[in-house]
Amino acid sequence: MSDPDRPHLKRFAVLVKSNADIEAGEMPSEQDLAEMTRFNDELVESGAMLAGDGFLKSAIGARLVYDDAGVRVQSGPFADPESLVAGYWIIQAASLAEVIDLMKRAPMGGGVVEIRQVADAEDFGEEFTSELRDLEERQRERMEQNARRRAA
Repeated sequence: MSDPDRPHLKRFAVLVKSNADIEAGEMPSEQDLAEMTRFNDELVESGAMLAGDGFLKSAIGARLVYDDAGVRVQSGPFADPESLVAGYWIIQAASLAEVIDLMKRAPMGGGVVEIRQVADAEDFGEEFTSELRDLEERQRERMEQNARRRAA
């Protein structure tokens, strides 16, 4: 049931852009990791952070390109590191402005982040039928089970 005194929380993906150092495989220092861990702990304790992870260099990744001819697989590394994503947070907040305020405190050391609102069921309108919504809810429950299995 919705609380009229509390705004509806939206989900936002905060995408950390890559750079040449990340693409070269350079890992953060112990101090960098400690600062990020403290920041993430603040986000978790505030109830804002739902998920977050960093990615390894694109050289050990792949890109799939879908077109009329089928699916093409491109192996990394990929050019233009600044166009790649190096990590992400999933944040819940009442507004984009709230997420911006949270992320201003992130220890990014000259990095760049992009913030995008995650689509909710209501954003898709009538086309997202009750049957499809029920299926998505079951999928979310299974994903949570999958995550618990990985953690065990």
